[in-house]
Amino acid sequence: MELVKDRKLVLANGKVFYGIGFGSKKDVIAEIVFNTSMVGYQEILSDSSYCGQMVCMTYPLIGNYGITDEDYESKSIKMSGFVVREYNDSPSNFRATKTLGDVMEENDCAGISNVDTREIARIIRDNGSQLAMITDIDTPDEECLKILKGRDFDHDQLERVSTKKVWYSRTANPIYTICAIDCGIKMNIVREFNKFGCNVVVLPYTSTFEDVMKYNPDGLFISNGPGNPEDAKEVIELVKEAKGKLPIFGICLGHQIIGLAYGAKTYKMKFGHRGANHPVKNLISNTIEITSQNHSFAIDKESLKNTGLEITHINVIDNELEGMRDVKNKVISIQYHPESAAGPEDSEYLFKQFIDLLKKDGE
Repeated sequence: MELVKDRKLVLANGKVFYGIGFGSKKDVIAEIVFNTSMVGYQEILSDSSYCGQMVCMTYPLIGNYGITDEDYESKSIKMSGFVVREYNDSPSNFRATKTLGDVMEENDCAGISNVDTREIARIIRDNGSQLAMITDIDTPDEECLKILKGRDFDHDQLERVSTKKVWYSRTANPIYTICAIDCGIKMNIVREFNKFGCNVVVLPYTSTFEDVMKYNPDGLFISNGPGNPEDAKEVIELVKEAKGKLPIFGICLGHQIIGLAYGAKTYKMKFGHRGANHPVKNLISNTIEITSQNHSFAIDKESLKNTGLEITHINVIDNELEGMRDVKNKVISIQYHPESAAGPEDSEYLFKQFIDLLKKDGE
């Protein structure tokens, strides 16, 4: 039976793609980006860093292994839309508990399939990320473009994804306690800290230094998350106050926030880095790591001068800043995801580096 195209994707540049809807049937407007990963669509879907965005997957077959209960990266899905070439609604996986479409429908995430994802990725690559709309096929194009031109990129993502109350992730025989600021934290980061013998206290992004110190932590972690790092004013102030008083580790958005707290500058990239195979050079060990990435913003390398931060990692493809440290104040940060559950594991050593910073004299 031939499926009838019933939905369409409208880009802000006027390009329209007709396809077949799955997941939620509501109209959604979001920034469209592309991801080159061949696996891990559940981790991508449930990564809160995609709040306010819809993702075009360049790998053509999505949904074929369904959704499993154990592989979520957050407690709820914040992504607005999923754009795929071929959607499979009959997963072949003994671990699967639901289909991708069912989970997307439950979480108000709209999907569209049977569109040319290669062309969409090229448009984003050449013209940059832009707003897009998934809507009913009968909605007039002129109306869609008028709505898109009247919208701006979101600036409230932190409030939408961060926990409202403190929660805990404990491990057997803990050695250290880490306070993690939830800017959209991925569950596998918490699991990694637990694996290294750390109890984790997860706090809202609005937490102050006094809030953090109530838990007598050995270190402070600033998580990944969505949006413009300049919108994270509360977290920037927290890092400024905690610097030199607690070891600090930042991943992705946390990396950018640390840069801003030190006086560096950030900027929005043309189309960002999103995928599971980005090569990064470790300048300290002179080795290459294959990394998983998901970010729209980056730190200007030139702005690091006289901040006290040292560059530790750079992207092999475009020379973007990927890592930095402040040895004196025990601060490290990384732009990519060393905890990736559905990608390379070349960078897991960074968690051990941070744990080593927590050690007191004589340990």
